[in-house]
Amino acid sequence: MAEYKLDVTTGELVGAGTWDHILITLFGTEGQSERMELNNWGVDFITGTTGTYTVKTSASLGKLLLVKVEKDPKFFLPDNDWYCSKIVVTTPEREVLLFPCYQWLSNKEVVELRGGRAMKVFEDEHPLLIEHRKKELASKKSLFRWAVMKEGLPYHADFNATNVPAETRMSVSRMLQSNMSVVMGAAELTLKGMLNSEENWDNIDQLKQIFWNRSTKISEWVSEHWKEDDFYGSQFLNGINPDVIKRCSSLPPNLPVREEMVKAFLEEGSSLDDEIKKGNIFLYDQKIMSGIPGRMYNGVSLQVPAGLCLLYLNPEKKLKPIAIQLQQQPSEENPIFLPSDSETDWLLAKIFIKQADILDHQASRHFKDTHFLSESWCTSFFRNFPVIHPIYKFLSPHFRWILHINALGRKVLFGPGGPFEMSSLGLDGIYEAMVRSHAELTYSKLCIRENIVARGLESIPNFYYRDDGFQLWDMIHSFVKAVVGHFYRSDTEVVKDSELQGWVHEIFTQCFLGKKSSGCPESFQRVEEVVKFITMIIFTVSAQHAAINNGQFDYQSFIPNGAFLLRKPPPTVKGQSSMKTILETLPNIGESVKIVTIVSVLTKKYSDFVALGSYPEERFQEPEIHQMVREFQAQLSKLSDAINARNAQLEVPYEYLNPNRVENAITQ
Repeated sequence: MAEYKLDVTTGELVGAGTWDHILITLFGTEGQSERMELNNWGVDFITGTTGTYTVKTSASLGKLLLVKVEKDPKFFLPDNDWYCSKIVVTTPEREVLLFPCYQWLSNKEVVELRGGRAMKVFEDEHPLLIEHRKKELASKKSLFRWAVMKEGLPYHADFNATNVPAETRMSVSRMLQSNMSVVMGAAELTLKGMLNSEENWDNIDQLKQIFWNRSTKISEWVSEHWKEDDFYGSQFLNGINPDVIKRCSSLPPNLPVREEMVKAFLEEGSSLDDEIKKGNIFLYDQKIMSGIPGRMYNGVSLQVPAGLCLLYLNPEKKLKPIAIQLQQQPSEENPIFLPSDSETDWLLAKIFIKQADILDHQASRHFKDTHFLSESWCTSFFRNFPVIHPIYKFLSPHFRWILHINALGRKVLFGPGGPFEMSSLGLDGIYEAMVRSHAELTYSKLCIRENIVARGLESIPNFYYRDDGFQLWDMIHSFVKAVVGHFYRSDTEVVKDSELQGWVHEIFTQCFLGKKSSGCPESFQRVEEVVKFITMIIFTVSAQHAAINNGQFDYQSFIPNGAFLLRKPPPTVKGQSSMKTILETLPNIGESVKIVTIVSVLTKKYSDFVALGSYPEERFQEPEIHQMVREFQAQLSKLSDAINARNAQLEVPYEYLNPNRVENAITQ
């Protein structure tokens, strides 16, 4: 007689427990156990608990290969899903094996769990495991199918918000908290008579008081300092879209800024040519918006200008705009606006530049370059890796809920009445901007150091996104190098891992659309290529998303600092604007509060937040990996302390890449 001790853990998620029958079958190299119900005295499978059970067999099953788990209904009660976290088996030979599960089981559902150390495809030798691996991948490829949102954009998983697989479903607590945030916000705005109001704002100060108690120190700072040129310029470095400006080595031919126009804003005795040579002139060029028609609004087609903004790094190390042209081609009806123009002319010019920046940020930098890329990587991930693969164990926490989040996003944010439809570009214009942006996307742009250097920003001062981002990238890279190096001892092992090669090849074809010019690898030849690619993925879904997403309420809740919708065309002459013009240009009360509500929900910190470096799901048996995680966490903690110390000295702290505020995956 042989005895196997099973420690079965029910997850801590809301509703994780079950009263149904749970049945177990063990499979080993020398046979299998009888199908046995797990049943102790009292109540089993309570949320957040571990139960211990014994399975007896007539003889040892040899090396334990699989644990088969089934759930059957009890009596005639309705289906009561069970969330199984893990099963730890102690064999008669005293070997302790971890069988990760971390998924929901429904009635009549069968799950076969593999345990022990992570295994690459060429390491499986037992026929049962080889066949199990093939069946698992075949099942996944039939479940995780590709779909197209829009030609020219990354492919995504063919799910909607109601049919995403259980293992990718958002937690009940997150859904409840998110929905409650929307409901409470809508109730407050309805009570105030704002929610569906078509009235214009009476004055700018009204925009500071949309919600009673939803504000941050930075959102309050923005509302007080939004007119100031140095604060406006600083947002191109440390706001929510830090990937757009570049150092200007020469003025573009379509921006005819003359010396006398800007001399008064430069260092005394200097010239524009001198400042360009010193590397102190920067350019924001919105040519990607050129020619995209806006949506119809009250019978008129709105306009989103494809503007150019020239910025100057002054001797006080402050970045300030010094010239704005709101269309690509110079003409008499496309004047160059200057800080010396009337206050409202200059404010209007900055507002229109900022509007295009916000639309580019939301459509391309945020949703396309983090959410949509991540979903494409995740879909290929599920299709090509079995759960026993080391890359599956490593990356699965970083793809936590992305399929569910994006399915909801396509319905709510890109659906009828959503923020993109109500924007100045409208949904068709947003799609066009995203397609254009994706055509220009390269692998290099997703690697922060290469991106920063290519834009000439490696030495610009007070660029905290760069400073913190470089350190995070290096820490992630060091961690990934240790983990990947543990499992891939040579380049030869990389080349012969067909599952790894299938993953990256599908990303090349389905995400980067087979474009060699993107620089995305079609296959992996060396260990270091795998390390860099996985570093890029983890950085994108954690740090980059945090930098792009988490400051939205801070910088966008005060509408004049970045509006999705501007109702009047950009100015074509100087000297005819007033504060009344600005109020008529900004979205009305109802339109404004809807946008603010959305960014509030997108940036709220929820109770099930999992910080970068935290791996609450135990998937690796290997103690070496646990040690690597601890070392990574220690590095992140030191960086967090350093960022806190720096921020204590800043008027406007940069918190978005503080590791304790960076989530492990895209979950909102």
